[in-house]
Amino acid sequence: MKVINRLVASKITTFLQLFPAVAVIGSRQCGKSTLVQSLLSDWKYYDLERPDDYQLISSDPLGFLKRQSTGVVIDEAQQFPALFPVLRSIIDEDRHATGRFVLTGSSSPDIIKGLSESLAGRIATVELSPFKMAEFYEQPLPGIYGLLIGSGKMKADVILEQLADLQTKITVSQMYQQWLLGGYPEPRVKGRDYPAFHGLWMDEYFADYIRRDIQRLFPRLNIHVFRRFIQSLSFCSGKIINQSSLARTLDVSSVSTKEYLDILHNTFIWRNLGSYEKNKLKTVQKMPKGFFRDTGILHHLLKLDDLDRLLVHPDAGSSFESFVIEEIIRGFQCTAQSGIDFNYYRTRDRSEIDLIIDAPFGIIPVEIKLGTRVKPKMLIALKNFIKDTDAKVGILINNSDKIEVIDNNIIQIPAVYV
Repeated sequence: MKVINRLVASKITTFLQLFPAVAVIGSRQCGKSTLVQSLLSDWKYYDLERPDDYQLISSDPLGFLKRQSTGVVIDEAQQFPALFPVLRSIIDEDRHATGRFVLTGSSSPDIIKGLSESLAGRIATVELSPFKMAEFYEQPLPGIYGLLIGSGKMKADVILEQLADLQTKITVSQMYQQWLLGGYPEPRVKGRDYPAFHGLWMDEYFADYIRRDIQRLFPRLNIHVFRRFIQSLSFCSGKIINQSSLARTLDVSSVSTKEYLDILHNTFIWRNLGSYEKNKLKTVQKMPKGFFRDTGILHHLLKLDDLDRLLVHPDAGSSFESFVIEEIIRGFQCTAQSGIDFNYYRTRDRSEIDLIIDAPFGIIPVEIKLGTRVKPKMLIALKNFIKDTDAKVGILINNSDKIEVIDNNIIQIPAVYV
């Protein structure tokens, strides 16, 4: 299978120059192993899902790390959480040495806990997602991310002027295909020649995810109810979640519903999007909202394998909104900018904005629409938010054919530019 370059690779290289270790985390089959093996081809590579490697490391982790003290990749590190405190002691023996270890991990709260508790300050964490649109079509990171990161000291008119000059080689047709099929590497690459492979891969992926990850990590979980929960959640993706209603549908408690959502979030399948609560002038709604991180998974669950059927589906708008939000998050994750929070915004009077980017360079409200036409009422929430928070600019992302300033400090940007 063809290896496609990942935009986050330069970030990993930079972090290896600054930290003793780097962790690459993300969902199963998103390309972590392929990335680190291609990026660090001269490093020693161990996979804890291989019995021989697991035995070698787990039987004497201290002895192993003393022998292999630098230039080591340990894949699927969540399989042996006891490794983390031992790794800390090895790093602390030569605290200033950088670029010694790379760990990868998927589908496990254990690795997040191990990184934060045992290796804090010694390791940088990079989240790898399935292909971003620009990656799959082998284009550079869109210019919008560097521009926004550098906009902190710019005036609004300068930001708008620079946004208006953005360029892209992504076509509308390519964007629609990415939205329909998602970004998991194997089904996208092989699916070019064998379209039916995409659906077959998705079936196996979910079976493997539940069998290998969920049953191992949560042995007391009712797997049959959890499967039904995932299917029910496909009709709620991109919307505010009524946990009580979901619980009644599945005949489980609201506590179980929250637990299921957290499991899906922590295993990188679902993204919980928090409520933006910093607007002191408005009372905001705090109910949870979220979406499947990969729209290929969502559309497989909804049995949508055709673009025409997707476009007329009742949930097409919320699916497209989720797709754009995830593209934006993946874009910023490819940069070294820290301290970025992503939220949604909804007031008690139902004024709603799909995404709030809250970062050191400022607050940017983003509204997302599937269509091409701009109606005045679409801008009301953006206008009010800018007025209330003194945000410099607001962005409306849709499928129009050009970038255009459409109101004071509000710019329309077609989705192909993100």
